[in-house]
Amino acid sequence: MEILDSVRLDKWLWAARFFKSRTLAAASVEAGRVLINGERAKPARAIRVDDRLVITRDQERLELFVRGITETRRSAPLARLLYDETPDSITERTAAAERRRLYSDPSRDIEGRPTKRDRRMIQRLRDRD
Repeated sequence: MEILDSVRLDKWLWAARFFKSRTLAAASVEAGRVLINGERAKPARAIRVDDRLVITRDQERLELFVRGITETRRSAPLARLLYDETPDSITERTAAAERRRLYSDPSRDIEGRPTKRDRRMIQRLRDRD
């Protein structure tokens, strides 16, 4: 990897494979979902080694330290060398994944459109209110 002192935040997030495109990375930074050393940042903010990042994506929150700087996107194993995730973040992320795995979505029980009988029952429930 190249030896760089600093790089734009959105480029680094893309190169470290946290987002599929720089546009998505920049949008997430602008929305305040990425914090550098506890502060909001802009996509053009320079990121350096030992910076602490908190990244919030969908249902997960990652807390990590920057260990390498690059502008180019490489394979996932090489991208993993660019940061160290904190142990608390790892345990929180795995616990959240386990909760999502065990959660059953109520909409799975619904099969197709309601029948005539179901519609009448729904209407009776609505009329009671």
